[in-house]
Amino acid sequence: MNLFKRILKYALSLIVVAVLGLYVWFWGSPVGVNNYVNKVSIQMLFRSPELLTSLGLVDNSPLDFHSDKLGDYDKQSELEMLEFLRQSRAGLDNYGPEGLEGQELLSWEIVAWFFDDIIRQSEFEYGGYRVNQISGPMVNLPQFLTDRHIIEDEKSFQRYISRLHEFARVIAEVKVQVVNDRDNGTVPPDFVIEKALMGMRSFSEEGAQENPLITTLADKIKDVDDITEERKVELSQQAAEVVESKVLPQYAEMIALFEELLTISNHDAGIWRLPQGEEIYRSALRSSNSTTLTADEIHQIGLSEVTRIELEMETILVNQGLVEDSIVSRIRYLMELPEHNFPNTDEGRIEQIAYLNEVNDQLMAKVADYFITIPPQPLEIVRVPEYSQDSAPGGYYNPPAFDGSAPGRFYINQKDTRDNPRWTLPTLMYHEGSPGHHFQLSASQLIENVPFLRKVSPFSAYSEGWALYSERIAAEDMGMYQDDPLGDLGRLQAEMFRAVRLVVDTGMHAKRWSRERAIEYMLSKTGMTEAEVTREIERYVVWPGQATAYKVGQLYMLRLRAMAEEQLGEAFDIREFHEMILLNGAMPLEILEESVISWIDSQK
Repeated sequence: MNLFKRILKYALSLIVVAVLGLYVWFWGSPVGVNNYVNKVSIQMLFRSPELLTSLGLVDNSPLDFHSDKLGDYDKQSELEMLEFLRQSRAGLDNYGPEGLEGQELLSWEIVAWFFDDIIRQSEFEYGGYRVNQISGPMVNLPQFLTDRHIIEDEKSFQRYISRLHEFARVIAEVKVQVVNDRDNGTVPPDFVIEKALMGMRSFSEEGAQENPLITTLADKIKDVDDITEERKVELSQQAAEVVESKVLPQYAEMIALFEELLTISNHDAGIWRLPQGEEIYRSALRSSNSTTLTADEIHQIGLSEVTRIELEMETILVNQGLVEDSIVSRIRYLMELPEHNFPNTDEGRIEQIAYLNEVNDQLMAKVADYFITIPPQPLEIVRVPEYSQDSAPGGYYNPPAFDGSAPGRFYINQKDTRDNPRWTLPTLMYHEGSPGHHFQLSASQLIENVPFLRKVSPFSAYSEGWALYSERIAAEDMGMYQDDPLGDLGRLQAEMFRAVRLVVDTGMHAKRWSRERAIEYMLSKTGMTEAEVTREIERYVVWPGQATAYKVGQLYMLRLRAMAEEQLGEAFDIREFHEMILLNGAMPLEILEESVISWIDSQK
């Protein structure tokens, strides 16, 4: 054997040993809680091609094994995932909490809470409505395919076509699940079925060539130089054929099934209507709020906050010379004044988004005085897709892709620009954009030396609580409404909206309020239109407990900040406080309180 072969053999042996060592260290028997959690997270990611794409980690790279696929939505896959979660949670106990400290201990506590919560929720076999008007694969996957799947060459175009085939398969699997739910006493309320039918018909009734899965392709491929124009036409036609022959027939079958469900449903709104409904709601509140607050306690907090906010709104209205009629009537008067509204035209929609960008620029000029880490990821303000605007909220945020392929996006619903008068828009911007969701979710991507799961973990009370807390920062700390009393009224109206949520969510799901009673209460307190209120109430019906997270989270953060200010006095630094909150990432409120207490002790 010559010298070269000897060296090559030796080098290959070292590589094999290194690979085996890495396998034992990370995959076979991970060393430390961070490696264990990362291993489990990778295994979970492998089960969700959609999540991999949304995170922007390996799409269109040599490591891309998934972007031609969608996840499994059948019952067996659900059971396998539940068993995997149980085993993963049991394995976590081998890595702590004894002997851990600092970020490793925090990681263990957060992940343990996360696994326990998912397992608790998953054990309700018939715990909700998997197809509804605002979520589920019939809503989420079209938006995912049109918004998140990037086409940069012919291979990624072919993968998109493959995913269209997969989408048809997913719908078929979901349909089987819906039938099983029906047979076990889980049928959505009649008004949810009607709205779901409206969305499915709107999406599918114009045929393949006019379907968003095809119409959005033009923008996706217009700057792709690696594909000839002739080939673009060919591939687009292939995609349209899959939509026509595979996807739309599945939509037709799902529509027929929901038309049948409509004949056997009723009008009851609360989750109590389902088998184990009361237990499902208790678990949902625990999951959304990460506290032990009961439905009765949350209801009373809501009523108290409504009263407080009404007094502050009254003060502003009186100072504006508006003294007669109810608070809601006076707010509606202001909302309908033409000078406060953008035209409900394409030009008006462009103006509205331009104004939101101005608001963001004004705030960003001040953030350095209140935050240490400023997100480097860009923020875009865009319109909610027209095909989903009937059921979409007034605004929402999607975080940036980890690889930078997609910015953070604040989506504003522009079906009717008059739903968002000029004086309400700054608060919406601060909540969904900066310093709200954009700061929080972008900052979480920057956390170092923690398991990946901590960068993406969704704890509603933390994230939504932060966004609502951000509205208060903009007002009381940054002075964004100093010369804008109507803007501050808009902030209070938004806060009232979140306080009312505590009342109506618990009202429907725990106190058996009807849909109509909940609508009437929200109308009487918020100044929102009946159409807006109806969309919101119907959202809470299909997503029990989640709407309470905003106000519960905000009040928790305000209480923790007040505690820090009281104990630290002049040593309290708001920039350091915000850095500690944001650069530890999302976590349950119970654990956040422990973290704040530890931080306070470290600052003394």
